[in-house]
Amino acid sequence: MPTPNTSLIAAISGSPSLRSRSTALLQIALARLEDAQQQTVHVRELPPAALLAADAQVPQIRAALAVVEAADLVIVATPIYKAAYSGLLKVFLDLLPQDALRGKTVLPLATGGSTAHLLALDYALKPVLTALGARHILDGVFATDAQLQPHEAGYLPDAALLRRIDRALQGLDEVPAPRCRPALARAA
Repeated sequence: MPTPNTSLIAAISGSPSLRSRSTALLQIALARLEDAQQQTVHVRELPPAALLAADAQVPQIRAALAVVEAADLVIVATPIYKAAYSGLLKVFLDLLPQDALRGKTVLPLATGGSTAHLLALDYALKPVLTALGARHILDGVFATDAQLQPHEAGYLPDAALLRRIDRALQGLDEVPAPRCRPALARAA
């Protein structure tokens, strides 16, 4: 198990939808971690004109970028549309400085209608994360719609999906940087 500390986890939700499987997947991953401060950036809540104009001086954009800058672990969640991550996530990632993810551990998460989009994590999202300086990218987790069933309280993950999230988070044990080692919550 990863060693507990008080690191900051920045969670980035790149879904344009209020009720979203990718945001649910993000929240499930965050719930598996403990002993760390967590802040979520819902990109859909940022001022759209500022995002599209790449105006990093707008206070809400500046605050969102500061969350990523201060983080030790960055979890990025996105729906997959047309074999790529969301355009909303793209405009936010474009605002990050070139080395914004250097020295950070990154966990990519994605959701899609079927496993046909599984490789979008490796061929679309991971190259962008690497271009932003990420060198410690944990195994990504892709979930299909069938693995996150609608429920009155949100979405319920199946057991296999929970195991894959836990396995990806176990990669925190292998991170050489001592600043990023949030503890895993004990499975109930």
